[in-house]
Amino acid sequence: MVAESDVRSDTKASIRAWITQARQSVFTQRATALLSELLPKGLYARALLIIITPIVVLEGVIAFAFMERHWQAVTRRLSEATARDIAAVIQIYEDKPQAADAQKIVDLARDRLGLNMEVLPPGDLPPPKPKPMFALLDRALSNELRRHVQLPFWIDTVGAAKNVEIRVKHDNAILRFIATRSQTYASNSHIFLLWMVGTSVILLTVAILFLRNQIRPILRLADAADAFGKGRSISEDFRPRGAREVRQAAVAFLQMRDRITTHVEQRTTMLAGVSHDLRTVLTRFKLELAMLEDSPETRSLQSDVNEMQHMLEDYLAFAKGDGGEEAKPTNLRDLLMEVYEESQIYGSVIDVKMRKRDERLVLPLKRQALKRAITNLVTNAARFGDNIVIRAATEGQWVRIEVDDDGPGIPPSERENVFRPFYRLDHARNQDEGNSGLGLAIARDIAKSHGGEIALGESSKGGLRAIISLPL
Repeated sequence: MVAESDVRSDTKASIRAWITQARQSVFTQRATALLSELLPKGLYARALLIIITPIVVLEGVIAFAFMERHWQAVTRRLSEATARDIAAVIQIYEDKPQAADAQKIVDLARDRLGLNMEVLPPGDLPPPKPKPMFALLDRALSNELRRHVQLPFWIDTVGAAKNVEIRVKHDNAILRFIATRSQTYASNSHIFLLWMVGTSVILLTVAILFLRNQIRPILRLADAADAFGKGRSISEDFRPRGAREVRQAAVAFLQMRDRITTHVEQRTTMLAGVSHDLRTVLTRFKLELAMLEDSPETRSLQSDVNEMQHMLEDYLAFAKGDGGEEAKPTNLRDLLMEVYEESQIYGSVIDVKMRKRDERLVLPLKRQALKRAITNLVTNAARFGDNIVIRAATEGQWVRIEVDDDGPGIPPSERENVFRPFYRLDHARNQDEGNSGLGLAIARDIAKSHGGEIALGESSKGGLRAIISLPL
């Protein structure tokens, strides 16, 4: 029984420890998440925080330590002087306790020592009052009164805002003294605050001026990289600037841009030559077939040549990408209407829908490349559906172009695979349909060259929905 109870106790202790550890872990995660939300996200703000915070904290600690010691020393000296004056007045009162002389002593304390004195009837001192939160004056004045007066006393350093009341119990009377707070306490908090605020403002101004010049080249580099990634032209005045590391990054970016541009130009030139040569051969095939008599064999060869030409066009379009086309301001509605008019040959019912506020939307686009991407989506929809809807709308900083159809759709497990070059679903592998498996791959490459993305989902018509998202 003893062994079982020990095991149960150990088990309960382990469970409690595990629960405590889990709670601490959850609390730590929440605190970390909250801190990450509160901290600034930008490099500029973070750099300012890193520079300003340690300096202000260090300055505050040093200033507080210095001012605190200064306040203590000055307050002790002032309290000592006040206690000595009170002790001197009490000594005079003891030498001349007569009522006629008491008024002279009161006048002397008021005129020469700055103390308002009052002789009260003998009795008990008031009960002690609660100590103030910052008891520097109370403590220093009490210590000095014990040293110099050596009589029972009562002090009030809280009641009156500008005065300090002191009562001393004498054998013949209660001597009441009222002194100004400045006589007993050195209150220089405004100096401390001015010091902190002034130096912090100066440091913040210097840090802002310095960091702004350091951050500006980084922002220019980011804008240039973003523009190049979206196929847009880079500002002509862009050049390496700023600190050494930023200059190195800018030089590396420019070298990378030149290499990519050269590679694209060489590939485009090669593809243009290959395209010309292969099209010449196909043209000879067509001419030779046109000279032959009409027969089932001739029609079969003609179909193969046409299919070969379509496949060649798809391959070259995939390899060419956007063809180095520059982005220019383009009216999105006009572009969609061109796709709509050219897609009437497919025989499907096609509808274009846009909000009125978006009909005048103009974007920097590679017009022919994006037109090819949307056409590929519409062609793919027309191959499997009878009703097609093309929608375009803005959402925040993005514009969404959707192509819906009422076809069989694509299973969710296959929606990412169809973007792979030459990948075909089982029901689309029929070579007679002229499907090269490159339409969606070409569309995704073009969307990415604009800084966007393309995704597939389920259409409200029960078929497939293809969504192109482009930044505004």
